[in-house]
Amino acid sequence: MTDSGYSPEEKQAVYRAIYERRDMRHFLPDPVDEAILQRILQAAHHAPSVGFMQPWRFIRITEPSLRRDIAATVEKERLLTAEALGERGQEFMRLKVEGVRECPVLLVVMLTDRREKYIFGRRTMPDMDLASASCAIQNLWLAARCEGVGMGWVSLFDPVELAALLQCPEGSEPIAILCLGHVDKFYDAPMLQQENWSQRKELQELVWFNQWGGAG
Repeated sequence: MTDSGYSPEEKQAVYRAIYERRDMRHFLPDPVDEAILQRILQAAHHAPSVGFMQPWRFIRITEPSLRRDIAATVEKERLLTAEALGERGQEFMRLKVEGVRECPVLLVVMLTDRREKYIFGRRTMPDMDLASASCAIQNLWLAARCEGVGMGWVSLFDPVELAALLQCPEGSEPIAILCLGHVDKFYDAPMLQQENWSQRKELQELVWFNQWGGAG
């Protein structure tokens, strides 16, 4: 059998990036080197995609007034989310849930328009475009962690409103606002876990056999 695995040191580095990846909200003002950013984006672009459709598009936000408008739409959704959470609303409002204003690099990840032409792997599961783009975001996240760059995924926005701000064509769809930048330190654990919003489930609770809830 051909040994195509990585060396112990290489495997340790891969697993370290996975386990130390964090959804960051606090950023330093220092700029991110352009070469580093390009490596991170290349890692995202080498994600798997169903039918090799590559549905991801990345919009870099460099205009200050546009950043302010994006921050405003995020804040509006933050308030609506707190209202929808009911009794946990006040607890939610105490959390720092985004770094749109502070991060040196701001990206919006889009699903491209005209995705309906991609049938391979999507005939019965059209949302595989979203799954594919999510893989690209995960690649970007892990590459950023390897480079010592923090990243936060913001999903608090109205997709129609954000698409209008970015003058996106009909059929395209924003799925993520990504905040990137250097950080003072990476959180020791996921921030929502540290803040006791929720805790990680045990793996054995989530792995079943042969049927829903099936015991091994």
